Amino acid sequence: MQQPWANILALITFIIAAASDWFDGYFARKLNLVTTLGKLLDPLADKILVAAGFIYLSSNLNSKGLCPVWVTCVIIGREFMVTGLRQIAVDKGVILAADKLGKWKTTFQLTFIITCLTFIAFKEIESHNWFTSLFYTISNPENYLKDITLYLAVILTVVSGWNYLWKNRSLLKS
Repeated sequence: MQQPWANILALITFIIAAASDWFDGYFARKLNLVTTLGKLLDPLADKILVAAGFIYLSSNLNSKGLCPVWVTCVIIGREFMVTGLRQIAVDKGVILAADKLGKWKTTFQLTFIITCLTFIAFKEIESHNWFTSLFYTISNPENYLKDITLYLAVILTVVSGWNYLWKNRSLLKS
């Protein structure tokens, strides 16, 4: 049997990973330390973090299938498509950095994952005080935060994927 603190540790670890990714990008831009390697590796790190979260939430282990499998397939499929497009661009000497739509997509994907991980972490705690009750109530799937962030993540995933294809369609010719 898994200990309740393990879910809290997983939540904290995920939040630190997501936050460190945001701070890394923020400071790289602010301090003008953006590199070609960073433009390639940052989106890859986002994809790994998001894919791991969605795969876990689609499983029936501890998450009880909080995310439909089709959503995980759409999200990971889009990420493979954009990664492939980036590889074609690199082969042609072009670097495709993440755009604003892609950053909003990632924000809603991470918010959904954090909401679900918060629910998983706090549902097992038996002695609910006002602090744990607040997080449990906000993240409870019976409330709307999970669904809103999930469907906004799906919509932005599809729209931003189409946007990448459309803006870079010339790379697919020849």
